[in-house]
Amino acid sequence: MNIFAIGDLHLSFANPKPMDIFGGNWTDHPEKIRQHWEAMVSPDDLVLIPGDISWAMSLDEARLDLDFIAALPGRKLMIRGNHDYWWSTVSKVRKALDPSIQVLQNDSITIGDITFAATRGWDCPGSYSFDEHDRQVYEREIGRLKLSLDHAMKSGAKRLWVMLHYPPTNEKHQETGFLDVLRQYPVEKVVYGHLHGADGHKGAFAGVHDGIEYHLVACDYLDFAPLKLT
Repeated sequence: MNIFAIGDLHLSFANPKPMDIFGGNWTDHPEKIRQHWEAMVSPDDLVLIPGDISWAMSLDEARLDLDFIAALPGRKLMIRGNHDYWWSTVSKVRKALDPSIQVLQNDSITIGDITFAATRGWDCPGSYSFDEHDRQVYEREIGRLKLSLDHAMKSGAKRLWVMLHYPPTNEKHQETGFLDVLRQYPVEKVVYGHLHGADGHKGAFAGVHDGIEYHLVACDYLDFAPLKLT
């Protein structure tokens, strides 16, 4: 089993929302994703999708987008992003998904010898857009990350990876509660998305920091091809 990651698919088959307003590279981006995915991913592989899956506003509206993902090769593990308004309760989402798709929310899952923990995350203090109204959500998400990591450790995790939607720090790569929590556990890798365009990408927190390997996997950053992690 190989493991890949690609986030921010931003699908909208039911009510098309062209993404090329964010740059010409987004033109026909679902087809680019499909072609790369089918060329790279085998049925026995795993693909991590850290949020912003669909622009849909309801689970019914997201059906075509979820069917698109289900038809792609491999097993998929998803978390919620800030634009996933279709994601109601996790129980409803799980009931609606194809067997090839699983989701994480306040828990963890072991696949092969790797246990995956996750939370959505949020803008961090020091971010250009952060204000005091964000602090409550930021602190709640730190708590949810710890909850998921504790769940992973209680399950007997031998190897531990984390999925976030937001980056774990701000544009200046300053210390945050997310980084502090991640260092308290034997985390090997962290994948996240959310950042788009040249301005967003240049602030990516990537490489090895305090023994943890970080990857930005927003699909436009990856030229719409899943990143092979193992």
